[in-house]
Amino acid sequence: MAEHIESKMEEIAEKIHRKSSSSSSSSGSDDDKSSHGHKVPFKSKVYRLFGREKPLRQVLGAGKSADILLWRNKRVSGSVLGGVSAFWFLFEVLDYHLITLICHILILSLSVLFLWSNVSNFINNSPPNIPEVVISEKSLLKAASCLTTEINRAMNVVRTIATGKHLKTFLGAIAGLWFVSVLGSCFNFLTLVYVVFLLLYTVPVLYEKYEDKVDAYAEKAMIEMKKQYVILETKVMANLNKEKKKDH
Repeated sequence: MAEHIESKMEEIAEKIHRKSSSSSSSSGSDDDKSSHGHKVPFKSKVYRLFGREKPLRQVLGAGKSADILLWRNKRVSGSVLGGVSAFWFLFEVLDYHLITLICHILILSLSVLFLWSNVSNFINNSPPNIPEVVISEKSLLKAASCLTTEINRAMNVVRTIATGKHLKTFLGAIAGLWFVSVLGSCFNFLTLVYVVFLLLYTVPVLYEKYEDKVDAYAEKAMIEMKKQYVILETKVMANLNKEKKKDH
């Protein structure tokens, strides 16, 4: 078993060495070409977190939501953060109830619009222009399609784990569920959602700012995790082989 572990470690080291040597040789050939007067644009492939190849903004959707998460417009992002924080403060600190809040907001809104519409006739002012809101069937079908795709993807992951063939996926799912269970025991649901929102509002913009440093540390961590995974997989397979021999 020790020999098998050593061979696996040597394979990982060889792969890392090949990648580094190929990148260095490519950069060397690029220098040679530039020294002969030929300018060849070349960028060595840099490790990015989770193997992404697109910029962070495109990964987040490259739309208004990505701009809000990355604080492109500080006024809009600050307004959203303030609104969500006020929402959490009302329900978590002041123990306000959701149905009560919705009813109070509707009572206030309907009262203001009703009075405005009636008073405008006496003061010769234009009544409020209330837009007609109609949700298109296409939008609902698109939302349902996206939700169905995500549910099918989750079910496929569960099926992959249930087959017992992918140890790495199984360990990742167990670790993720355990982490969520620990968080759930420390916070209630609303506070947990608020904490996740704060993470989404701070982690992407900080990562974009210190992207190169984070990716360098992440690359070292991934190499170490792969080594530990090889050792764990070898031990588990050795124990399974022992159990099979005992059964026979």
